[in-house]
Amino acid sequence: MDNVSIVRIFILTGLNETNNYRVVLFPLTLLYYCMILFFNMTIIMVIILDKNLHEPMYILLCSFCINGLYGTAGFYPKFIFDLLSSSHEISYEACLLQAFVMYSSICNDLSILAVMAYDRYLAICRPLHYHSFMTKRRVCQMVCFSWITPLCIFSNNIVLTSRLRLCSTNMKKIVCLNWIIVKLACPDANTIPNNITAYFTIFLYVSHGFFVIWTYMHLIKTSVRSKDDRVKFMQTCVPHLASLTTFVVIIVFDFMSKRFGSTDLPQSLQNFISIEFLLIPPVLNPLIYGFKLTKIRHRILGFVYVQRK
Repeated sequence: MDNVSIVRIFILTGLNETNNYRVVLFPLTLLYYCMILFFNMTIIMVIILDKNLHEPMYILLCSFCINGLYGTAGFYPKFIFDLLSSSHEISYEACLLQAFVMYSSICNDLSILAVMAYDRYLAICRPLHYHSFMTKRRVCQMVCFSWITPLCIFSNNIVLTSRLRLCSTNMKKIVCLNWIIVKLACPDANTIPNNITAYFTIFLYVSHGFFVIWTYMHLIKTSVRSKDDRVKFMQTCVPHLASLTTFVVIIVFDFMSKRFGSTDLPQSLQNFISIEFLLIPPVLNPLIYGFKLTKIRHRILGFVYVQRK
């Protein structure tokens, strides 16, 4: 039993800071989660119901919004429940599941952004080969790859973490994250496999980032040569670039806070840093694409106009 955790309950001590503000936080959090559901579901349903939007770019966008719902579903329902509860506990199994959802959602975001960048690269830099390569079957394969890869990687991570013997139940956060659970391991626990897997995952998804940079170097280089390409770039690539920039800034900020420590920061600020990727992108992404992509904006405005009549 040396490698099996005897901890069955974690205490999320980061939630202690919310006790004095739960009356305000509960309705605001509930409203914000409803906004996330509404914005993302609107984009998803518009794309699904309109056959004219069954194109690679919009299929990838639909997957992007579904992932936003997937990631936030791992946090908001539990957090809203905790705001109503006097005890801020989470079972060992639920904590592992939440950590799995959080990390797989983040990496799925980056995978989809990489595929979307490649789609725009083909559309602008290789327009003659675009339709022959970006077939529905190929798009489905790419979407499956962007989902299955992080799910498999973090399934392995969670299995490795579940084998650790833990010596503490206090988690100074409001959400379960895999690296926090590993830090609770006893001094004699073997965390080398966890570290190896973590470094492999970082390498894999940093390479995704370099791939996106490579595609945008070619996109910008091609776009400056032609007015039509510049227009296409502004219409379809700017929303993607805005989402990518938001994602990168949040992840870098989160990484820096973990790397250099944030124990001197107020607990409320630490809480914000730990969940910022669940606060900003899930609302910002559907708004950016909904307003900027002409076809989606026209479909939404057309639906609103019909309802008013």
